[in-house]
Amino acid sequence: MKAAREKGIVVCGTAMSGFPTSEHAVGLLMSLFRKIPLENTVMHGGGWQGDVPVGMKGKTLGVLGLGNLGGKFAKVGLALDMNVIAWSENLTEERCAEVGVGYADKETLFKESDAISIHLVLGDRTRGLVGAAEFALMKPTAYLINTSRGPIVEEAALIEALKNDAIAGAGLDVYDVEPLPKDHPIRDLKNAVLTGHTGYVVQELYTAAYGDALENIQAWMKGAPVRVLNEAP
Repeated sequence: MKAAREKGIVVCGTAMSGFPTSEHAVGLLMSLFRKIPLENTVMHGGGWQGDVPVGMKGKTLGVLGLGNLGGKFAKVGLALDMNVIAWSENLTEERCAEVGVGYADKETLFKESDAISIHLVLGDRTRGLVGAAEFALMKPTAYLINTSRGPIVEEAALIEALKNDAIAGAGLDVYDVEPLPKDHPIRDLKNAVLTGHTGYVVQELYTAAYGDALENIQAWMKGAPVRVLNEAP
């Protein structure tokens, strides 16, 4: 923003909301526990009842990052009668109390959780935050969900954990390389529920964002820009 401002380039924003991503994470959570993708495949193939799902009530849900998105996700876990715990480097017990979840250190969260969902911003401190050491701590019946950014999880370690059944499965919306290459090995893993970075995508958001973008261009062309993000201080 500073560089654009120094060069006289106007930067305008559009509407954005995090709620679709939290919804998507819940969808992946339920897909894993209730084995919905498998059941769908079985039914379309003419079968009936492909596997026995796992109940969510009483299970421990670990939330990495308890900001706006993580907080919304955590509250759904509470509504499903799950035991919700959270951790991040800057998380306080006061924030946990505000949301109504328990505070746990990182090791405890990975050891005790039946599902872990990532709600963190990608940065130097979070890149590779979840790797082989963390997968070794997890229960073999546990699931990992990532709707944040791919590089927060060490992809090679995740693939090995899924191949070797070190964890039960993963729900992924983000990857190291996007779009995900057609021959990527993670596409062949039956215990991975995959979506193509659609966590933020809903009709309502697209309508608002593209409408704002059009209005931004029209206003700028008239010399009266709106929603300016890099105005001079």
